Amino acid sequence: MRLKDKIAIVTGAGSGFGRGIATRFVEEGARVVLADINVEAGQAAVEGLGSTDAATFCKADVSHNGEMRALVETTLDRFGGLDIFVNNAGITHRRQPMLEVDEATFDRIFAVNVKSIYLSALHAVPVLRQRGGGVIINIASTAGVRPRPGLTWYNASKGAVITLTKSMAVELAPDRIRVCGINPVLGESGMTEMFMGEEDTPENRKKYEATIPLGRFSTPRDIANAALYLASDEAELLTGLCLDVDGGRCI
Repeated sequence: MRLKDKIAIVTGAGSGFGRGIATRFVEEGARVVLADINVEAGQAAVEGLGSTDAATFCKADVSHNGEMRALVETTLDRFGGLDIFVNNAGITHRRQPMLEVDEATFDRIFAVNVKSIYLSALHAVPVLRQRGGGVIINIASTAGVRPRPGLTWYNASKGAVITLTKSMAVELAPDRIRVCGINPVLGESGMTEMFMGEEDTPENRKKYEATIPLGRFSTPRDIANAALYLASDEAELLTGLCLDVDGGRCI
């Protein structure tokens, strides 16, 4: 049990990478608060874990200060502490020319992908400091390392996540709070068609798989295994690392 007695929050945990991370954490002994804006999906994810003692759901829009504060408070009330915060919730725009993305979409992307990490820090860092340390994991993207045309504003948001992960790591190191990131390659999620900018068919997938040396998309289990390692004591000397889980895409 690599996370025995640890308490974690995972945002965007109703589906995709977030659900995979929450599931893996529970398997390894953690107690987890699954946060999502989608109540039905979040509750289904908790029920799928089959353990009401180890997991609970909290509705949260990660771009809202009050809801992020309530998320941390719910975790403290339910489990009595906090050791790991995974900033996984994210959105994108459909792949298209950069000038065709409207202002409201741009604002929402940066609110969910970037501002959310600021808000989580406001409410989680004081708790982690009081606890004597902890781990923050930010899910960024290979888009912030090797950007593709047509996703300019999404790419920029994930580049910001990578930079702030490194800066947070340096600033919080004296508090024994480790901060790491994960850069997934295009994955099997509800946003696949948005990234592709076209229908998710086997033929269209082949075009994108051909850009990945290992020849396949990332899966929730791939990202969950990386998050498990970074959250565990096995990674106690790692901070500021943004791990490419990309099948060689960024080489």
